[in-house]
Amino acid sequence: MPRKIVVSGIGCCLVDLLFNDIDFNSDTIRPYLSQKRGDGGLTPGQLVFKEEFEKFCRTDLDDVLNRITKGKYYDKINIGGPSIVSLINVAQLTDKGQCEVRFYGRGGKDDIGQFLLSSLKKTPVILKDYKLIDNRTPSTVVLSDRSYDKGHGERMFINSIGAAWNYQPDEIDDDFFSSDIVVFGGTALVPQIHDHMAALLKKAKSKRCITIVNTVFDFRNEKANPSKKWPLGENDESYKYIDLLIADQMEAFRLSGEHDTGSAVKFFIGKKVSSLIITNGSQNITAYSDGHFFRSSDIIEMPVSRKVTTELENFQGGDTTGCGDNFVGGVIVSIVEQLQKGVNHPDLQEACSWGIVLGGFACFYMGGTYFEESIGEKRDRIIPYYESYKKQISG
Repeated sequence: MPRKIVVSGIGCCLVDLLFNDIDFNSDTIRPYLSQKRGDGGLTPGQLVFKEEFEKFCRTDLDDVLNRITKGKYYDKINIGGPSIVSLINVAQLTDKGQCEVRFYGRGGKDDIGQFLLSSLKKTPVILKDYKLIDNRTPSTVVLSDRSYDKGHGERMFINSIGAAWNYQPDEIDDDFFSSDIVVFGGTALVPQIHDHMAALLKKAKSKRCITIVNTVFDFRNEKANPSKKWPLGENDESYKYIDLLIADQMEAFRLSGEHDTGSAVKFFIGKKVSSLIITNGSQNITAYSDGHFFRSSDIIEMPVSRKVTTELENFQGGDTTGCGDNFVGGVIVSIVEQLQKGVNHPDLQEACSWGIVLGGFACFYMGGTYFEESIGEKRDRIIPYYESYKKQISG
């Protein structure tokens, strides 16, 4: 029987307040759109801090939302955040007896903090070190336009960091670093952790952990230095301690300081990232491995799922929130299962295949987190998409 694999994650966990059917091209929203990098305005696909957005608008967020949504209440409240959403996905799709998924983080002692805690307890993730403290619970207003980008959809995010500001690196206990896989997810929204990434990744590697980093739009550094590349931790030393880096195209460009995918990939390779995946919404993903973690792979491209795309043409009710987070979860699911089979160097294309179908499947429900009614429900729904995708890429 394969040994149990422990996956521990730290990073962004928050409450998503989702507003659907917001027209990004409407006259109503136009005054709140960004005019230049880091100015605090809204940009499709990007995130802005609540405080900076209110400065940009010269009024409070509630007033702006009332105008943009025409007084509509949010369509859904859900668990959100690049760290926790991907981990929930892993916990749902792997065997509990063979994989334990843990989360470390902070919330606030407010009403939405209680909502978040009670919702997290409905998932298979173990809250190893998750505490509610005297601050606001992190939250994000998600404005979604399903017709944007020729019907592929897009979102804009207004984030309140709240209690995530308080989480310090020295609060991370030794259990975290005794895990088989450690995942740093969306740490740009947990600033003290993000600013010490090099030291934390180095410690994880010294304990022989597999290290995975998935990124999020870093508005703090975008605001501070809009003309410079974003830092990932104290310095670029962070990259050489990363077994797998996953970023969307915009994040990859801003982290590397480059303006095309090829140049961004070369930057990360030059910084000794062992493997990387760059997603691009409804377009092809790009992946690479130097052979140290995954089997060696030259730069490859892989398409989105044709089955998902076809079914979405006549589907109403979901949105693109959490697609990237679920993609990350799918990749980790595949890594876990390949390791359990005794594979020393997992197959990168296989891991990406799981990521692609799980990222695509997230479009069929609203919000990033899928709540199962029975154990194994989500996996059963995913398998037909996975099998179809494997046929698709095999030609």
